[in-house]
Amino acid sequence: MEIHERFELQDCPCCGGPGLLEEESGWCWYAMCLDCGAQTAPFDYHTPEERVEAAGKAAHMWNIGKVIRSENGE
Repeated sequence: MEIHERFELQDCPCCGGPGLLEEESGWCWYAMCLDCGAQTAPFDYHTPEERVEAAGKAAHMWNIGKVIRSENGE
């Protein structure tokens, strides 16, 4: 099962937009909003097992509302 299918993301805690679980250049996962750009902190990994765990942590943080959001001009 692909990682994106393993973890369900709720709507953005800031604006209600769709969330996306994103992998960054093979070293970390984070979740972000496609509408407002809010995102979680990155969760890094070094092994295939840690890769799945990092994706799960990013999804969990997103779903409990632990996100960072910059306003325009910041």
